[in-house]
Amino acid sequence: MAEELRLAIASDVDIVHAREKGRELAAAHGFTLGDQTVIATAISEVARNILLYARRGEVRIRPATDTGRDGLVVIAEDHGPGIRDIAQALQDGFSTSGGLGLGLPGARRLMDDFDLKSAPGQGTTVTMAKWKRTHG
Repeated sequence: MAEELRLAIASDVDIVHAREKGRELAAAHGFTLGDQTVIATAISEVARNILLYARRGEVRIRPATDTGRDGLVVIAEDHGPGIRDIAQALQDGFSTSGGLGLGLPGARRLMDDFDLKSAPGQGTTVTMAKWKRTHG
């Protein structure tokens, strides 16, 4: 398996860098241009949440295989304040930062797999995956 990319998130420049690296890795692994954009957008959304709520964290991106499918797994992790109500945070329009409240729900819709683990005072980990489409 190829090595995992580990990208520190502590500024807007880091968000752009993570987005670009995600797009590059998706292209290198044969994702369509549309899926490259989807992956980059989802990375941007979760990285922005790291910056908004925790001020710093990390995005990891790695190729993966699951039951014969090839894809990319993205893990966004921080040690910030955590999320009190995960169900509410995943609803369109909910925001505690004054934004549109589309970040987490949008990332969840864009990716094929999405898992969020968080607890108040414990930080947040978002794990998401996009699988290459098979044409049969």
